Amino acid sequence: MDMKKGKLIICSTPIGNLGDITLRVIDVLKQVDLIAAEDTRRTQKLLNHFSINTPTLSYHKFNEKERTGQIINRINQGMSVALVSDSGTPAISDPGQAIISACIDAGIKVEIAPGVDSVVPALVLSGFDTSSFCFYGFAPRSKGDIEKWASKLKDETRTVIVFESPKRIIKLLDMLANNFPKRNIALIRELTKVHEEVIRGSVEEVFGKVSSQEIRGEVVLVIEGAEDKRRGEKVRDDDIIANLEEAGLELKKLGFSAKEIAKVLAWRYDISRNLAYKISISFSGKK
Repeated sequence: MDMKKGKLIICSTPIGNLGDITLRVIDVLKQVDLIAAEDTRRTQKLLNHFSINTPTLSYHKFNEKERTGQIINRINQGMSVALVSDSGTPAISDPGQAIISACIDAGIKVEIAPGVDSVVPALVLSGFDTSSFCFYGFAPRSKGDIEKWASKLKDETRTVIVFESPKRIIKLLDMLANNFPKRNIALIRELTKVHEEVIRGSVEEVFGKVSSQEIRGEVVLVIEGAEDKRRGEKVRDDDIIANLEEAGLELKKLGFSAKEIAKVLAWRYDISRNLAYKISISFSGKK
């Protein structure tokens, strides 16, 4: 790994279980000249565990503007700098985006040593649809903003991943229960740690289970997507069907597969992918 030229390397660190760190991240942290860390004290515990002696510099939301310039100056002098957050991947609801963007704008090489995060593991562990999902970060704190935010989720057909603190999760569940009480969710706490727990059920069921409890540990909430109102619909309009077939046949002549045709038709005519696929194979024998 070439560390002679100045660069920024984004490093993912464990979110709980230290065994989840990658060999590459360990190697990077040992070889760089400096580690920019969200909390140097917390990062030092990780470094001590893996016998890493690289010096650290604090880089958090309260000093990122000042530190960004300092770090860029050091990189321009030929230093290699690793960027880490307290846990997981920097810039995902953690500091990092500012220095990454600044380095890119300055023409500085930016690399990533990927690894642990809580978004994808929570999504997979939920058991919900993984073909289309979105990350909403932390819920807003003010009552008016969180009400608008929760209302927006009501019609979201993709699986949604949300971060929340244990102190505010009950309030969030209460708000969601007012908007879509029957929607299935998975409340995941202490991911990768000894007391990892997944509480599944409808919003109102999970709220009932935890409302009287003291929730501890970091929380990731996964919300099943709303039912697609277009799913299973039948197109009865002859003109629409004719347009769909004409467009589909043109795509077929261009060498598109049935799946590819369905994807284009679904996007162009705003119909479900399943319906578009049925239409595309219905004229597969036509020329």
